[in-house]
Amino acid sequence: MRGNPVEGARYVLRGIDMLRLPGLRRFVAIPLGINLVVFASLIALVLGQVRHWMQQLLAWLPNWLGFLEWILWPLTLLLLLVVVLYSFSVLANLIASPFNGLLAEKVELMLGGELPEGDGVWAAVKDAPRAMGKELAKLGYYLPRALAVLVLSLFPLFYPLVPLMWFVLGAWMLALEYVDYPMDNHHQDLAAVRARLAAEPLTSLGFGAGVMLGTMIPLVQLIIMPAAICGATLYWHERLRQPLPRP
Repeated sequence: MRGNPVEGARYVLRGIDMLRLPGLRRFVAIPLGINLVVFASLIALVLGQVRHWMQQLLAWLPNWLGFLEWILWPLTLLLLLVVVLYSFSVLANLIASPFNGLLAEKVELMLGGELPEGDGVWAAVKDAPRAMGKELAKLGYYLPRALAVLVLSLFPLFYPLVPLMWFVLGAWMLALEYVDYPMDNHHQDLAAVRARLAAEPLTSLGFGAGVMLGTMIPLVQLIIMPAAICGATLYWHERLRQPLPRP
């Protein structure tokens, strides 16, 4: 497999560093505000339900597997953490998608890139229905794969591997989610985004994993969405915008 996961994760750190640039601050404000509201709401929901979900899982477990309770608690908490944090990212990006594209646009212009005409806040607002439709298309790509992992999680043999499978799927989807913003500004569809990410799968997974880990760190989780947009735009500008080699 091609690519470097460390280099991919480094784009997240570089994205965080870009948030301090004066020219980007006003474009960061809306995604950051949406991030705060969605994150606080989901955390409140999960904290109120996690014990109930765990009791339901233990009730489903056959009596002869009761000895596994000691390992099910940490695995289930890890699984819930990964799923909830990815769900948080999906919901926040669904709401903020038009403004995320605008932030990606401004980052690319600062990097010396060229974009089609029609930028600005008003253009982003008018583009909201199409942007949200594309977010729903990403969700349609994700759900069958999530269902496959969910089915595997019903078998005790696979359960210890389920958190890892969710993490890898979440990392890939987060890379797809954020790299789509700069590529969408160049009118690239989701198939093109997947092809570009697959050209350097380890780098792409490293970037997505870096975003996923960022959502798990207090305070960093509040800025991870705009930071990931900046990092994804850097990734696109430096490595992904070159034409793919012909087979």
